[in-house]
Amino acid sequence: MTLHYHGTPITPNDVMLRLAGAHFCVSHFRPDQVELAHKVGQSVMLDNGAFSAWRLGKPIADWNPYYEWTDQWLDHPTTWAVIPDEIDAGSQYQDALLADWPHGQRGAPVWHMDEPIDRLLRLLDTWTRTCIGSTAEYAVVLSDPWQRRMDEVWREIIKRHRRTPWLHMLRGMQLVTHRWPFASVDSTDLARNHARHREPVARLGRWDAAQCPPVFTCRGEQMEFAA
Repeated sequence: MTLHYHGTPITPNDVMLRLAGAHFCVSHFRPDQVELAHKVGQSVMLDNGAFSAWRLGKPIADWNPYYEWTDQWLDHPTTWAVIPDEIDAGSQYQDALLADWPHGQRGAPVWHMDEPIDRLLRLLDTWTRTCIGSTAEYAVVLSDPWQRRMDEVWREIIKRHRRTPWLHMLRGMQLVTHRWPFASVDSTDLARNHARHREPVARLGRWDAAQCPPVFTCRGEQMEFAA
């Protein structure tokens, strides 16, 4: 089973209300519907807005407003937050941001695909939930370099873990039904496209019915390498 977090804001609010019972992702960059998401959602993922800041070329220097914002909502037991990260900033800086995180296991660290896999394995040993994020080097999801890197990552994970650990793929909704066993994914597809398709509930159902596999299986041409 894969949890599908649908990015907000999904406007107008009456559309959001029609999607009651779904899982929602609310970014600190656009917190408009955080209260509504908690009223009608099954669970809520709080995103730190680092990707939006990266796209604008304006890295976030002060994370205290995010700490305070997440603190307001983490009393909800099914709400969790993405721990601050900075794309392309290097592992040491990411670890420093982890050390500053004030809300313990109610947060999930981010491992970026250009970082050493050893760091991801360390995060999986320490945190109950870990996120994977693409980077400039692996910006094109499902490109050949992206797939090779993701396969490399999962081969190392299954060497270490008897059971598939909880990994969330940031902006990874399109990866459901592919071979990587993500426990959860998110996307802003509904927010961006529901007006054009005029069928938000049906579109939600199609996404939520698509599931990642429970375990990772190497592609045929990689079996010998992984053995």
